[in-house]
Amino acid sequence: MTPPSLLLIVDDDEHYTRVLKRRFEQCTDLQIMCFQRASEALTFTASSPVFGILLDMMMEDETGLDYVSALRAAFSPEHLIIMTGYASIATTVTAMKRGATDYVAKPITFKELLQKLALKAENAGEVAPTSPLTAAQIEWEHIQRVLADNQGNISRTAEALGMHRRSLQRKLQKHSPLKQ
Repeated sequence: MTPPSLLLIVDDDEHYTRVLKRRFEQCTDLQIMCFQRASEALTFTASSPVFGILLDMMMEDETGLDYVSALRAAFSPEHLIIMTGYASIATTVTAMKRGATDYVAKPITFKELLQKLALKAENAGEVAPTSPLTAAQIEWEHIQRVLADNQGNISRTAEALGMHRRSLQRKLQKHSPLKQ
């Protein structure tokens, strides 16, 4: 029996990687390894073949594009997909020239990721239908991202969001509208 293939997720958004990891583990037979930095992923020694790599383009202090060639050389994945919220034609061309097999703009649905990875329904299981995010969910995600960008500083986050600090604190005290 061959060991299950690995999928490496390299993204500094811990919530996003946790959700992706859980979904892939529920719906596929892939083993999932998550890394917050591409340089960290390069130190990993894989005991199974690496089927694919999902690589964020913009991490806190690293650019995924700078690591495409090294990750491809280290793991020889069938798929190396750049994921970004900052899509442009120039970075798409650069990513493909360096060895990426695909380039996707965030947000991307789990079903679309399965399709990009060419995972078939028989080994991917049933994928729950996805519904669009509500306005409250989008606002919550945006607030969390800006808060992370400001290292948890409420005053700087409120200023960046153009709202009063107390309004932001009230919003943060509410429970997340995201479905777990």
